Amino acid sequence: MKKEEIIKIHTHNLSLFYGDKQALKDISMTMNANKVTAFIGPSGCGKSTFIRSINRMNDLIEGVRITGEVKIEDVNIYAPEVSVANLRKRVGMVFQKSNPFPKSIYENVAYGPRINGITDKAQLDDIVERSLKGAALWNESKDRLTASALSLSGGQQQRLCIARAIAVNPDILLMDEPCSALDPISTSKVEELILELKENYTIVIVTHSMQQAARVSDYTAFFYVGELIEFGSTRDIFTNPKKKQTEDYITGRFG
Repeated sequence: MKKEEIIKIHTHNLSLFYGDKQALKDISMTMNANKVTAFIGPSGCGKSTFIRSINRMNDLIEGVRITGEVKIEDVNIYAPEVSVANLRKRVGMVFQKSNPFPKSIYENVAYGPRINGITDKAQLDDIVERSLKGAALWNESKDRLTASALSLSGGQQQRLCIARAIAVNPDILLMDEPCSALDPISTSKVEELILELKENYTIVIVTHSMQQAARVSDYTAFFYVGELIEFGSTRDIFTNPKKKQTEDYITGRFG
């Protein structure tokens, strides 16, 4: 089987309710290993809710009820025996607003490995260097690892958050609008990074920018009012959408 044909994430009839309000409606989709899948659609259409269901972040919200399945490889992550802590080690998350800890650059990256029981200084040094290199931040930070992470620029802080996410060796990286607060140059750096990271990770990205989805993703899913309207290769979605709703959104007729 070719690498690109390996299914990493599969949802089957996934529905999610906030109290009485249904936010996701029977979503079935497969996301392949070492590919970038982008979620597009207008605000409030369920993109972020869906991406957060892949590492059970919605569990933290009171009144949430979920039906259907989310499988990573062949494991239903909502099965009672699944450890949420272990799941989140495998499924890293990068948020819309960069959220570095008020600690040094080094300690931000070392935090996850320390929590997981790694105390050896040489091992931590190696993980920090590898992760910062993986996030294309090593050259800018190697001489200031003891400086506060808050002294970094916005774009650097977002790349630091990516380094922090990959320091615990996840399989999957979820990115919820990671560039929405960044300037064009920083956005370009993060996009280049995404293309490099997919060699080692399966990436799911929520984006408001259709241009960004077109630039970085292999597959695109269009959401509208909690429904998955269309899913396919990014090239097909943008050049030959099957649904009129998708075409109207992509061409700017609504949204």
